[in-house]
Amino acid sequence: MSRGDRARVDPRAVRRTLALIGPHVREHRLLVAGGVLVLLAEVAFRVLEPWPLKVVVDAVSRSLGAQNVDGWIPEASWELLLAAGLATVAITGFRALCSFLATVAFALVGSRVTTVLRARVFDHVQALSARYHGVARTGDTVQRLVSDIGRLQEVAVGAGLPLLANVVTLVAMCAVMVVLDPLLAAVVVLALLAFLAVGRGSAARITQASRRTRQGEAALANTAHEVLGAIRTVQAYGLEEATARTFRAANDQALTEGVRSRRLAAGLERSTDVIVGVATAAVVVGGGLRVLEGAMTLGDLVLFTTYLKTCMKPLRDLAKYTGRIARAAASGERVAELVDEVPDVRELPGARTLEEVRGELVLAGVEAAHGDPAAGAPTVLRGIDLRVPAGQHVAVVGPSGSGKSTLAALLVRSMDPVAGSVSLDGHDLRLLSLATVRGSVALLLQDSVLFHGTVRENIRLGRPGATDAEVEQAARAAQAHGFVTAFPRGYDTPVGERGSTVSGGQRQRLAIAQALLRDAPVVVLDEATTGLDPEAAREVVAALRRLVHGRTSLAVTHDAALALSADRVLWLQDGRILLDGTPAELLADPDGPFAAWVEQQRARRDEGTAAPGPGAHERPEVLR
Repeated sequence: MSRGDRARVDPRAVRRTLALIGPHVREHRLLVAGGVLVLLAEVAFRVLEPWPLKVVVDAVSRSLGAQNVDGWIPEASWELLLAAGLATVAITGFRALCSFLATVAFALVGSRVTTVLRARVFDHVQALSARYHGVARTGDTVQRLVSDIGRLQEVAVGAGLPLLANVVTLVAMCAVMVVLDPLLAAVVVLALLAFLAVGRGSAARITQASRRTRQGEAALANTAHEVLGAIRTVQAYGLEEATARTFRAANDQALTEGVRSRRLAAGLERSTDVIVGVATAAVVVGGGLRVLEGAMTLGDLVLFTTYLKTCMKPLRDLAKYTGRIARAAASGERVAELVDEVPDVRELPGARTLEEVRGELVLAGVEAAHGDPAAGAPTVLRGIDLRVPAGQHVAVVGPSGSGKSTLAALLVRSMDPVAGSVSLDGHDLRLLSLATVRGSVALLLQDSVLFHGTVRENIRLGRPGATDAEVEQAARAAQAHGFVTAFPRGYDTPVGERGSTVSGGQRQRLAIAQALLRDAPVVVLDEATTGLDPEAAREVVAALRRLVHGRTSLAVTHDAALALSADRVLWLQDGRILLDGTPAELLADPDGPFAAWVEQQRARRDEGTAAPGPGAHERPEVLR
């Protein structure tokens, strides 16, 4: 990395971090102002702290016959010594109190800002579209939410507060030393210039190394998340050694960059120690000569040396805190990158809320793509024109990759069309509030996810205000009550992460109970019965009957029985609706793709090469 690159990286990272936390800090400006005031008071007491010692030294010197003493200082007496001791205790006590109050004030600001920022970023991540979550790595996103935002608190508490105190102290001490002896003060100024010269590029290099460290830790988190999320597959295929190698490689990368970052910070601190040592030696020699020349008193030399010691400590700390802030800036930049991600789906100002939804769906000239077509993203749906009357059951079938799931995503507004419009009861979804759109649609996926919590809590996610009786009623309608009550703790039985403690069929029926409790006028089924064994599939289909009854439903499926039970079938191929009609109308063309597909499904079932789909032993009215 060139010197120009080093100069560019660090300021940008700091600016992005400050821009990220600045608005939230301003919300607590009164607390910040109070913290700054007591911080300034602490600096004032720190400036006053060595003065009782100067008075004592000069008073004792006068008593011993020294002539080079300030005229306002009397000879030493026990009253003077006692007063100096009490003054030292009082000044030290008030300084400690101010330091405590400043620390508490800035700690409160840091904690509150971190909490609000984390909530803001989490809300932002939830608002990002399926396109983003499809390519983003979960472990990296979680690390930015938890670890990187937590590290930003160091800016306000672990580094920012001490750095501010040290800078103010440094300025105040230098001003006093210039008044005491401008010649010796020049030594301190030279030390400061030397520090700036040495540390000019260090912060940028530390930020760069810290950024690489965070990237390595993100890779570590991604690996751990993926492996632990698929631990059954890892163990079943004996992949432990291979995944361990990947984990160790990411671990070694994080270690290497972490050591580099701290080595650079330590190098800056040691260089500062050398500068401080040289400056102290120059003041001791020069100050002694100045006393012998009569240009300053012995008490002035003691006062100046004390100030130098106090002044050099901030200089040492500046090196240490510069490293911390550089590392925090690297984390801030990662969080800023996440915040800068623009959601594809946004609620427009003044979006309309519908009080009552019938469930009529209309797609007019819809084209859809997972990304920006201008940037090369392929178009998935092309020229889709479709009207689904309220209460109609529609099955969407066709080859894999034809855009069926994309069509379902448009209806719940997980994505927006790049052309055309999707309407609900005559209203473009983009002009409706997200709460209206998503509250009007119940989505049931092939791999429905349950959250960590009890069975009751998971069903209640469909409508958080539902009573226990309503939760149980929904479970009965979804044919889940029987197996739920068979659990040792019934509805209070904990459900493992992602519903890992229940079977696939049970998980789907609990998801159907959620949807029933939601009571949405539109139901979208995206391969909701795929992968279930015949018995579980029959129970799920029976629950689906109750779910779609009286509602508009669109079922994306590869199951012939579900398609034949629908009021209407859409054959989607290459992003276009190739066929649209009732099952009987489409079967009337024996050479058509739908009839051939149904025959193929039946042949597979009869040969036993594929598990019978839902309703394999029932008549086509399974969803009637």
